[in-house]
Amino acid sequence: MSRKQKKTLARIIAAAVVFAVGLVMGIVFPESEGVTSPLFFVRTFSLMAAYLIAGFDVLLKAVWNILHGQVFDENFLMTIASIGAMVIGEYSEGAAVMIFYQVGELFQSVAVGKSRRSISDMMDINPEFANVERDGEVSEVEPDEVQVGDIVVIKPGERVPLDGVVTFGASSLNTAALTGESALREVAEGDEIISGCVNGDGLLKIRVTKLYSDSTVAKILELVENSSANKATTENFITRFARVYTPIVVIAAVLLAVIPTVVIGLTAGEWDWGDWVYRALTFLVVSCPCALVISVPLSYFGGIGGASRHGIMIKGANYLEQLAKAKTFVFDKTGTLTKGSFSVTENHPEGISEKELLSLCAAAEQISNHPIAASVVKAAKANGEIPKAENAREIAGFGVEAEVDGKKISAGNARLMNRIGLEIAEAEAAGTVVYCAVDGIYRGYILVADEIKEQSKTALAELKALGAEKTVMLTGDRKLTAEKVAETIGLDEVRSQLLPDGKVKALEKIYEAKPAKSTLAYVGDGMNDAPSLARADVGIAMGALGSDAAIEAADIVLMNDNIENLPLSVRIARKTRRIVTENIVFALGVKIAVLVLAALGIGNMWLAVFADVGVSVIAIVNAMRCMRISRKKNAHL
Repeated sequence: MSRKQKKTLARIIAAAVVFAVGLVMGIVFPESEGVTSPLFFVRTFSLMAAYLIAGFDVLLKAVWNILHGQVFDENFLMTIASIGAMVIGEYSEGAAVMIFYQVGELFQSVAVGKSRRSISDMMDINPEFANVERDGEVSEVEPDEVQVGDIVVIKPGERVPLDGVVTFGASSLNTAALTGESALREVAEGDEIISGCVNGDGLLKIRVTKLYSDSTVAKILELVENSSANKATTENFITRFARVYTPIVVIAAVLLAVIPTVVIGLTAGEWDWGDWVYRALTFLVVSCPCALVISVPLSYFGGIGGASRHGIMIKGANYLEQLAKAKTFVFDKTGTLTKGSFSVTENHPEGISEKELLSLCAAAEQISNHPIAASVVKAAKANGEIPKAENAREIAGFGVEAEVDGKKISAGNARLMNRIGLEIAEAEAAGTVVYCAVDGIYRGYILVADEIKEQSKTALAELKALGAEKTVMLTGDRKLTAEKVAETIGLDEVRSQLLPDGKVKALEKIYEAKPAKSTLAYVGDGMNDAPSLARADVGIAMGALGSDAAIEAADIVLMNDNIENLPLSVRIARKTRRIVTENIVFALGVKIAVLVLAALGIGNMWLAVFADVGVSVIAIVNAMRCMRISRKKNAHL
């Protein structure tokens, strides 16, 4: 509990003790009801003191807001209702209204604190300093003062301050704050590491590759800080509802106090202001929209906080709401449903040796960052040195071209072969085929295969169990390879051999065919899939640890490679939406019922206190359930 919460609790306890003294005096010494009795003044003073101890800040806020043009809020309602009760002699009820209102505020503060604590674990990834090595000396500097190319020394137990490449040492990194996973990641010289991880038991030196402002940790912190800016549709509605609702109930309360009294006074000659004013004040207490205004955003905030505990970063409540309605899920293949770790499995040369085919392809592929190219280069290096390539260029969606020892090498897909005028029979193989031509003559192909993630099949099955009506894979891979993956993991549809712009067009058609009132989620690796991530109702970056494009383009970022976090995020979203609905129905139902009773004179202010504070506390406690959800597939939502 924070210092502020402890002070609030102390005030509530003090006010409750003084309030209890006043109540006991009224019970033990009933004659003190006489206004001339000293005991009356002592009892009244006790109740007034309890009122001021509990509610002086509410009174100040109400006056401040009125002076600044913000009249109709919960502070105004509580102030008018409690002061009105005091004026008509209901001191105990006026004090009780303020004490219990503060109890509700304390519950709200504690609940928000717990939700923030889940997200604050992410904020702890922010590095306080960096040990920079310059001219053989190590000095401690601010992370934003470190330049690209600087060498940073990271001691055991320290947090990695910036993104970089290991130049010295070997160690294990704790990535739990980023991914939600407890497994350690082993790193050695040449490995890339990202900021926010905690170094294990080895001394590391890294060469900085990004400025702090562009680092992974800075991107994530910005994402977390801005997550509350994007409100859900329901949340925005409740905010607008409260602005209109509050002045209406104030006017209704005034009319309730005046019209019946005047009508009865003119017709029967009895001017009983006290009874109808009391009903109006009770009406005001009941009408305070705290339960809605507090519990709805708190539910979404709790859902975002609960997701962050599992390494699922959600940029705002609106994306949580969109995901809850998702019925169509569209996937990229490489790095999403498959591991993205390719290896050469077959080598089919024509007119040259296997080693020469592999060597020439690798020489041209060295300029590409594509996983397929990397696997070819890795296999060639294992067989010896790779010749130097000149005038190399990458042709998006086709492959690469380069000059090696005066020969023009073309390596890529079948479309590249057609582009240079070669008619070839496409290889029927479950994998990615890299065709090769030397000086315009076809010289064979290399087969590269990608492994399917072990969790892909179970994740797809769980999505369907959650009500997914269509699952589709969009990929640039060959039809045979794509269909093999789709069949293995249980996808409904697959569309293959798509260029980047073709993916967006295919996504548009799927979007048009999706069920009414549902949404479409696209899951990709956050790099080449950025246009599709942006086009979908909710874009989910998969396996995006350290990817700038993923953090910027996606609405939700799964901070590790476990695709089972996708159905988990759907369950979190749907649980949050259901709790929001429960709170709205419960709060409005109780309030409407008690408002009617108050207007009829059946309910008193104690019942009004329950309808306001009691309902708020129950709604807040219910909202906190959004933070708790198990990874187990059959866990109760």
